[in-house]
Amino acid sequence: MESKARSLYGQAGTSADMTCSLEEDALVDGPLISADTLHSAIRRQFQTVPTHCHAALLSLLHIVFVVLSMCVSVLCVLKCGQVEVCARVLFNVSGDSVIVFGKVCLWVLVLVFTHCVQHHHSQARRRGYLRFYRDMRGLDYVPLTVHSTGNVLLLVVLAARLSTQVQSYMVLCILGLELLVGVPCLLYYTVKVRRFNRERAAPDVSQEEYSHSYSVTSLPTETGFREGSSLEEVVEKQADLIEYLKQHNTLLSKRLLNLTAQH
Repeated sequence: MESKARSLYGQAGTSADMTCSLEEDALVDGPLISADTLHSAIRRQFQTVPTHCHAALLSLLHIVFVVLSMCVSVLCVLKCGQVEVCARVLFNVSGDSVIVFGKVCLWVLVLVFTHCVQHHHSQARRRGYLRFYRDMRGLDYVPLTVHSTGNVLLLVVLAARLSTQVQSYMVLCILGLELLVGVPCLLYYTVKVRRFNRERAAPDVSQEEYSHSYSVTSLPTETGFREGSSLEEVVEKQADLIEYLKQHNTLLSKRLLNLTAQH
């Protein structure tokens, strides 16, 4: 009896192994997703950051505003031109008020530009361009800071109730300082964003994987802590990297399921 049980058990085990092997062969012989198809589906298309156009346009508007303010101040406020023509062109509004209204409109445009920049930089951060996000993080608030400081100085000059001539010269000096500081910052920002769009680089994680795969003497990644590193900066980089990897893995899972369903 025992010998028969052992023989039956052995036949059952052999048949189970054969069934498992047949199932594995069926899975292997089934339709597989080619590497090229999977790679083309996973690969993300590079998306440019369009804020360099906005920065260039804002720089042009800033220059035009300062030039027009100088003309209004000289011709209409200091009355170096025809007073009747100025009153007709400005609809009987004083030159100082026109300059202040224009300054407020320019500040609103700078505020909208700053929020637009923050939105596009956050999108680039979610796409894995963490280094670009950190490099531009301090630069995107400079125009708004410059114009806000100019507004404060302009309010101080207007509240001081100086003579018309002194007040006009002070207002022009403030606008000139804003122009000398704000426009170079916008141009520098434009150059950096255009360079980023022209390089069309892969996300930071992909660049590190490529460098570690093909470089023998590659440097360690920036996600680890080493001497001379700021602990707060390292933790922030790790948080950004983890957030990007989670989003990237979710996208890969969805696309892999779609490709599997198609095949």
